[in-house]
Amino acid sequence: MERYKGIIPEWDLFREAMQRPLPTVIRANTLRIPPEGLRRRLEGKGFRLELLPWDGTAFKVEGEVPVGNTVEHWLGYYYVQEATQTLPVLALDPQPGERVLDLCAAPGGKATQIAQLMGDQGLVVANDPSPKRLRALLANLYRLGVRCAVVTQCPGEGFPGEGTFDRVLVDAPCSAEGTARRHPPLRRGAPLGVIRRMASLQKKILSHALKLVRPGGIVVYSTCTIAPEENEAVVKYVLEQGLAELLPWEPPVPHSPGLTSFAGQEYGPELKKAVRFYPHHFDSEGGFVAVLRRSR
Repeated sequence: MERYKGIIPEWDLFREAMQRPLPTVIRANTLRIPPEGLRRRLEGKGFRLELLPWDGTAFKVEGEVPVGNTVEHWLGYYYVQEATQTLPVLALDPQPGERVLDLCAAPGGKATQIAQLMGDQGLVVANDPSPKRLRALLANLYRLGVRCAVVTQCPGEGFPGEGTFDRVLVDAPCSAEGTARRHPPLRRGAPLGVIRRMASLQKKILSHALKLVRPGGIVVYSTCTIAPEENEAVVKYVLEQGLAELLPWEPPVPHSPGLTSFAGQEYGPELKKAVRFYPHHFDSEGGFVAVLRRSR
């Protein structure tokens, strides 16, 4: 992680946050229950809930038993979802009646959140290349009562069609450095070989996603890593191809702008429109979000 010391504001706070346990966050599934109804049920079982001030459906939860071990969880009243991981879907801003593709969907947190924001009206295509991960995706779609979704199995860089969707989410496979609070070995940072290998795949997936969305449609690119090679460098790659324009997005939480350069590589001032999240910003994981609009 020392390679990021020059780009992360409040470095000492960042390092301290990386050592703390990650709070448990749940997202109420409004397709099944209102958030206050969920709060009453869980507090009646002894859980302590704190509503996240920037999201009326998400709660920090503490309790004597794991929050996944309740009948409410089994009934699909909520999804256990880390706070930063809810933000890419807010940036995507899916609307009822639209055609939306979640290109790397398993295990389904963001796909079910997309359906929830759409009021289960329209079409959500939840795709993932892994048969094993598809089982979890299907289970979560069924558990949360999502009816507007279909599931496909295809490599993200090879998904068929062109100009089919109004919006596409690319929550890309990555080196996952931002999850180091849950996975302590990552506190040393991911190997550079892994970072470079993931960046090569991410460029292929994002380039292809911009062909799947209609002209003028929105693609959100997100990762759970800190590595600029997997974030700003990937976005710069598709911008240079003339496939899209980068749009500004103002998240409802503390954040940092995207980087304009790193380790001798120039990304350009345009990348300030992208967004970085660090664990000390709002007691969360780290992540990256960029909102793109297909230009042609």
